Amino acid sequence: MAMGIFRALGAAAAMAVLAGCIDHANDPVLLAVGVPVNPPAVAHGICMADGNAMYDEAKRQYELRAQLTGYAQADALEAETTARAAAHRQYVACLSGQGYRALYAN
Repeated sequence: MAMGIFRALGAAAAMAVLAGCIDHANDPVLLAVGVPVNPPAVAHGICMADGNAMYDEAKRQYELRAQLTGYAQADALEAETTARAAAHRQYVACLSGQGYRALYAN
């Protein structure tokens, strides 16, 4: 019984230490414009999910278009560039709808 408690405490301590290792250096700073709908962390999570879904859809659409036009193999670099741009546009549009503007450190 006592051993199980120590294992649980050790696992919780390890998770707390590893949670501090997550790199948020490239995350944008969300500037509230008007009255935000959700807190910044919630809006970022929602919009990241939208952006990821758009990335997958844009990549699928690019490959489908390549098949329909007769290209034997889609250009991987162009597919990646198109998908990343679509995901970024979706993320920015979603943030705008949530009442935020993304500021990047670059």
